[in-house]
Amino acid sequence: MAENKEESVGESVMEKIMEKFHDDDSSSSDSDNEKSKPSSSPVKSQIYRLFGREKPVHTVLGGGTPADVFLWRNKKISAGVLGGATAIWVLFELMEYHLLALVCHCLILSLAILFLWSNASTFIHKSPPRIPEVSIPEDVAVNVALSLRYEINRGFTVLRDIASGRDLKKFLVVIAGLWVLSIVGSCCNFLALFYIAFVTLHTVPVLYEKYEDKVDPFAEKVMTEVKKHYATFHAKCLSKIPRGPLKEKKHQ
Repeated sequence: MAENKEESVGESVMEKIMEKFHDDDSSSSDSDNEKSKPSSSPVKSQIYRLFGREKPVHTVLGGGTPADVFLWRNKKISAGVLGGATAIWVLFELMEYHLLALVCHCLILSLAILFLWSNASTFIHKSPPRIPEVSIPEDVAVNVALSLRYEINRGFTVLRDIASGRDLKKFLVVIAGLWVLSIVGSCCNFLALFYIAFVTLHTVPVLYEKYEDKVDPFAEKVMTEVKKHYATFHAKCLSKIPRGPLKEKKHQ
């Protein structure tokens, strides 16, 4: 009886060992199959995105609070900003109110209220209003000035490169953009144009983020057609236009 028990125990131990080996083999084969399967990341990386972007729309817009406002992540703040811009447009465009008059009237009203409150505080036995000291920090002003200087210099550099005649495609794009902007400017004033751009920033990015899977394939087809027509136009017309002199390479 003792020998039979020992044999049964030995057989059970051997069965457990064999099962463990079978489990290891199956797990290794599964891992080999997973490795042999082609990864889906290259396929995803080949998906066309509008303007060649590789980051989410929130990151493209700069991230942080401005991107949250444009993408309506906080609907109360976004609605408030858009409502304020609409009120300014109605005030200046429809009611034909002037900016200088508005600033002067607001300052008159604010100074009158604070002056009366400060003088009446002794009679009504209340503390006078605490008027904060407002001052622009030097580092903020310097950083803004440096950023503005950098952007202006970069704009001058781009204009110089375009005027030199080396990049015909960029030249045509800038000329077409300025022509469209001149047409839009002749139809409406600067305030209306600014309001249209502001409303566009509050509507187009959030709609694109919501329907980007449908917009990107359509944009890919459009860009393919545009490149095809541009190649034909370049072969027939642009290639025959004489180019400006190329810039000489600097000898080291």
